[in-house]
Amino acid sequence: MPDMVENEFPEHRHPEEAEAADRITEEAAAERVAESAPEVPVAAESPEPETETVTPEETGATEKAAEKAAEKAAEKAAELHDRWLRAVAELDNLRKRTVRDVARQRLDERARVAAEWLPIVDNLELALKHADAGAEAVVEGVRAVRDQAVALLTRLGFPRIDDLGARFDPARHEAVSTAEDPEAEPGTVVAVVRPGYGDGPDQLRPASVVVSTKAED
Repeated sequence: MPDMVENEFPEHRHPEEAEAADRITEEAAAERVAESAPEVPVAAESPEPETETVTPEETGATEKAAEKAAEKAAEKAAELHDRWLRAVAELDNLRKRTVRDVARQRLDERARVAAEWLPIVDNLELALKHADAGAEAVVEGVRAVRDQAVALLTRLGFPRIDDLGARFDPARHEAVSTAEDPEAEPGTVVAVVRPGYGDGPDQLRPASVVVSTKAED
């Protein structure tokens, strides 16, 4: 009788039996889920790269190619160095020639300008020789020499500048004094103390002048 009661009422099974039954049920459910799931493809393993074997002949050929490349590079470097030395020497020679040419040109220019003054010196000597002829003759001779010198300066590019009666220009004139002159506008050159020569960037010197001012009442 006790056995029949145990079979009719499974809830009164022994705990170990109940646990085993539950485990069997879970395993069966897991198998059904695994069977219904799609298969996932397994990635193929990539083959390992093959290691190339270098033969002694290939190694020797590589070394010879490297030696030839090094020789060509050395030859090219030597050629460039030789060209550089030649360029430096040519540049130094050019510099020396330029210095000599500039010095020669300066000397030639000085000689040319000095030669232009020789006729003036000759006329001064003639004026001195005729000094006994009288003061008027000497004055005329000196004036002629002065005019000749002014003409020479003009030919050389340095014309005479006095600008008597012109407006004062600080670029051309140097005011050494001022004076009241009722007949001249203020700022007018009323006297030239010393003429200037040349103009603009070629100016030898400005003209020294007296400038008029406004008369006081």
